[in-house]
Amino acid sequence: MDSIACVGLGANLGDAAATVRAAQQALGGLPGTRLLAASRLYRTPAWGKTAQPDFINAAALLETALPARALLDGLLAIERRFGRTRAADGSDRWGARTLDLDLLLYGDEVIDEPGLHVPHPHLHERAFALVPLLEIAADILIPGQGSARDALSRLDSSAIEAIKG
Repeated sequence: MDSIACVGLGANLGDAAATVRAAQQALGGLPGTRLLAASRLYRTPAWGKTAQPDFINAAALLETALPARALLDGLLAIERRFGRTRAADGSDRWGARTLDLDLLLYGDEVIDEPGLHVPHPHLHERAFALVPLLEIAADILIPGQGSARDALSRLDSSAIEAIKG
């Protein structure tokens, strides 16, 4: 049976907006996967390491026959296609990147395996992920956390702006 998965997209190097738009479309090209909805693009301040360019963030809603691990592998392959190389030791975490694809939710599953954590462990703390996600899935729940809308209400999203066009 197919699952509904939510993916967060972000980039802040090169033509980040074009990259995020192209990556949204690439998601629908994964085996057994259909792009159900793609959010608008949002300009957001860098999070974690703040001395870097603003990010372009978005979200996508997928219907997929892929198991969560295979979907994650597909996301990482798309990142590589767009020039992203992840440091094996995680030292580039929160740094500038050509593309970042995060598996935010996979149905209502809770998965805690090496390299695969669903729901994304920081989703409920990140307005830059919740704002575009709620645009395409207004009533989405975060397993173990509750309503994504409630999570966003506890965060400052004032610096997040939708990009026109």
